[in-house]
Amino acid sequence: MKKVLLTGAAILATMTGSNAYAERDYISIVGSSTVYPFSTVVAERFGKSSSFPTPKVESTGSGGGMKLFCQGVGANTPDITNASRAIKQSEIELCAENGVTDIVEVMVGYDGIVLAGSNEAKQYELTRKDIFLALAKMVPAQDGSETLIENPYKTWKEVNPALPAKKIEVLGPPPTSGTRDAFVELAMEGGCKKFPFIKEMKKADKKKYKALCHGIREDGAYVEAGENDNLIVQKLVANPDALGIFGYSFLEQNADKVHGSIVEGQAPEFDAISDGSYPVSRSLFFYVKKAHVGVIPGIEEYLAEFVSDKAMGEYGYLADKGMIPMTEEEYKKVVDTVSNLKTISAK
Repeated sequence: MKKVLLTGAAILATMTGSNAYAERDYISIVGSSTVYPFSTVVAERFGKSSSFPTPKVESTGSGGGMKLFCQGVGANTPDITNASRAIKQSEIELCAENGVTDIVEVMVGYDGIVLAGSNEAKQYELTRKDIFLALAKMVPAQDGSETLIENPYKTWKEVNPALPAKKIEVLGPPPTSGTRDAFVELAMEGGCKKFPFIKEMKKADKKKYKALCHGIREDGAYVEAGENDNLIVQKLVANPDALGIFGYSFLEQNADKVHGSIVEGQAPEFDAISDGSYPVSRSLFFYVKKAHVGVIPGIEEYLAEFVSDKAMGEYGYLADKGMIPMTEEEYKKVVDTVSNLKTISAK
């Protein structure tokens, strides 16, 4: 099927001449389950305080959101996609193939990825090396040689004698999740490169290195629990021996039920994520289809609400929800990006 590239005016003409326009007097937002609660609270406040309908926010995962966002321009595609990691070059190319060429990237703050456990269980103290050895598909042989073998570890104690003799069972997000992408990059790869021969592999064969460091075992020790982080919390309460992977905001919201594991001697706390001392932290974003601004009503006003000081500021309502605010300098850049609708290609 031939792809048609539409200008903003052409989109308006297309929308006004169809039922799609009547159905799209609201903003459509998809993407990251981690950014979802922040986006939802902004959408709800925006709907109550403005003359525009409350935007529709769907949790599809970062990867799933990007696929929907990059399908093209027009009323049947989302205006905004949330992401718990930066857009990939392959996604920029997919968007461009489908006529989505002007994309505005908005950083919204920081988040820590936690390995959480039930409050009924003892808090784990892990290193990134422990995490890699527990969850990787292939690991270095136990004889100390530079041989890679299928992961043989069944308990945490086998990984590290200082850890409990409990079965390795970790509930985590699927491959479409930005949290999964960030977790394998920050935690798994962070532990993987502690082995000198694997670190050297990166220079010789980057593709092999990435496949090894980012490859998660498929023998049941890692359980894909979908994009619903609240469901992971429920499962941890039901099974105190398991650990679960999700963002800091969900940890904070469920502090009466779960706690975060210590990683490299640092607990996942607000200040530690903000200053970077907690090693498994990442930036959060959303992406805007510039061609829809001025066509779908309310996008500019929604963006203004999201980046306002009352929302995104150090003492804003997003910080109350668990968002880790950015520095004042970073915040000023974000406001400038939104005010001028600066696109990725213009950076």
